[in-house]
Amino acid sequence: MDKLSLSPDFTIDDIHKIREHNYEITKDMSMEEKLEYYNHLGTAAEKETKRRRALKRRK
Repeated sequence: MDKLSLSPDFTIDDIHKIREHNYEITKDMSMEEKLEYYNHLGTAAEKETKRRRALKRRK
């Protein structure tokens, strides 16, 4: 799947692009595959948030 490109102003059209992109990725997945996919993304986002908070505290 192509990399998603968003506008610098982040408009409502960008939200539609994100939703369409996510649909295209998950449309042929089973429920178990979707759960695994979204849980993996959530875990990755949580790790990134913790990493950024740690960097912010150091400054």
